[in-house]
Amino acid sequence: MIKPLHVLLSAKRKNKRIVTIGYDIVAIIVSLYLATAIRLNEWLFSINPPLVVSAFITTTITIVCFSRLGMYRAVLRFMMLPALGYIFISVFISSLTLAFCGFFFQAFIPRSVPLIYAGLAIITLGGPRIMIRTIYYHYYRRKKPNVFIYGAGSTGRELSYALISGSEYHPVIILDDDYSKVGQIIFGLRVHHSSEFTELQNLYKPVKLLLAIKNVSPGKRLRLIEKTSNWPIAIQSVPSVEDIASGKAKSTEIRDLYISDLLGREQVAPNIELLQKNITNQNVMITGAGGSIGTELCRQILKQHPKKIVLFELNEYNLYSIDRELRNYALHTNTATQIISALGNVQKQNHIERLMVTHSIDTVFHAAAYKHVPLVEDNVIEGIRNNIFGTLAAAEAAINAGVKNFTLISTDKAVRPTNIMGATKRMAELVLQSLADRQNNTIFTMVRFGNVLGSSGSVVPLFKEQISKGGPVTVTHPDINRFFMLIPEAAQLVIQASAMAKNGQVFVLDMGEPVKILELAKRMIHLMGFSEQIESEQDGDIEIQFTGLRPGEKLYEELLIGNNVEGTTHPKIMTAMEDKLSWDEMKNLFIELDNACQTFDEDSVIEIIKNSPTGYHQEKKL
Repeated sequence: MIKPLHVLLSAKRKNKRIVTIGYDIVAIIVSLYLATAIRLNEWLFSINPPLVVSAFITTTITIVCFSRLGMYRAVLRFMMLPALGYIFISVFISSLTLAFCGFFFQAFIPRSVPLIYAGLAIITLGGPRIMIRTIYYHYYRRKKPNVFIYGAGSTGRELSYALISGSEYHPVIILDDDYSKVGQIIFGLRVHHSSEFTELQNLYKPVKLLLAIKNVSPGKRLRLIEKTSNWPIAIQSVPSVEDIASGKAKSTEIRDLYISDLLGREQVAPNIELLQKNITNQNVMITGAGGSIGTELCRQILKQHPKKIVLFELNEYNLYSIDRELRNYALHTNTATQIISALGNVQKQNHIERLMVTHSIDTVFHAAAYKHVPLVEDNVIEGIRNNIFGTLAAAEAAINAGVKNFTLISTDKAVRPTNIMGATKRMAELVLQSLADRQNNTIFTMVRFGNVLGSSGSVVPLFKEQISKGGPVTVTHPDINRFFMLIPEAAQLVIQASAMAKNGQVFVLDMGEPVKILELAKRMIHLMGFSEQIESEQDGDIEIQFTGLRPGEKLYEELLIGNNVEGTTHPKIMTAMEDKLSWDEMKNLFIELDNACQTFDEDSVIEIIKNSPTGYHQEKKL
């Protein structure tokens, strides 16, 4: 009968332990014999019963000490300083035991014998262990690629220990900017100043630089990344000790730099009262719950403990994914929120209204939209129906169902749009503004912001994929720039803006300074350990190609239509007073658009959009 694997492994470990204990017993007896022989200066001496009893007790006490200190549970190839300390402690106790036994049993053991024995026991007991560890370390070091660690703090020390014991990378040195740490030895690794990088790289040929930096401001971290991005080496990051301790990450978890590291964006702590105002103990609905913004809204909303959260999504797999994620989170955090997942099209007013009534929805976040500029440009009718008429259907349903708050997720592309997608989002804003004037029961809010990094269609995952394939990296234009924000921050600000809203109010999120896409591409190339290929030079790994602006694409995005903007109580949220249409004017516009869409007359649709107050105009190609 074949024994189970765990039984075989247990038997193997038991056999190794028996062999180790046997060796230690022999080593102790040999050390006792040699210590006595050296002291008496003769190899053959009389052995009396008291001497045998003393040796037996000394051996027993030593083995017990080793066992109690875990020496027989330690893996020899991972033996480090703590284990050597245990050997010294055990041998010290063993020597005292020998001296005590010699006195108590009158074994006539010379007083210098315990001292000689202690030295010999440390050699015979600790020597083989050190030798095994050294052989293993040097054998496996040859198999592991060299890496540099940046940061001699607690995170750097944790990483050094983990890598030395692991089998993936071999750390050779630690870099730091603090001159007071230069010259220190951490687990056998010398700390060097970062200015010595080039010289050390030529010496050790590392494959990666691992950033082990914690508790630094985004600005300082960005400056560090800007400095290291010029070094010809791939750069990755490791989690902080706090993340490791809290279980969010493992000490050996080495990952690519966070998107936030590329931006250096300072995030403002959210206002908890604003986050909870329209959510806690209320029923909340998210349309487009499976999209990039929608999924993050779901995560943030669930953390504020609503009574019920309704996920409305057209894509079955996306709905399944976010539903499973939220249910797992609720299970592990004992969250009592009821989660309802509903498949459906936002254009079906009767369906969405029935859901709102059935679940007594208090707050709606409308994130359902077609947002990819080139696709909407090629599918004008569907873009109009989903983004404009879908918003109208959801808003009318909210009014009929008695929803208190309705927030539209808008975009910077709605400002003086040069593409159909942006024009549809601006029209969606006008829809809600006109409905806000028509009634006062439902508060309609629009929150406008720029690109979110990490979303579907974001340039960062696209660039990463292109770089990993060897290039080329495609940039539409050398001067193009965009506002960027992280998805979690955007979702939190949307929720907070919704809580501050007056009916028909437009909010604009502070996106910081615009980022030049070309510089972002170059930085990613360098951080992934490659160099840019320049036409005038032969060297270089990754080529950057300019593909030209896509249909409807702007060089520069804007967030405000006019200059009438005011601050709010939140430093990252502004409010804008902008022109709007009455409900009667909007209704006539809807009739024209609907008729044109019914006949699939794209030319008429585009002409209606041009003549509407969206500010839509086609950008000239450069």
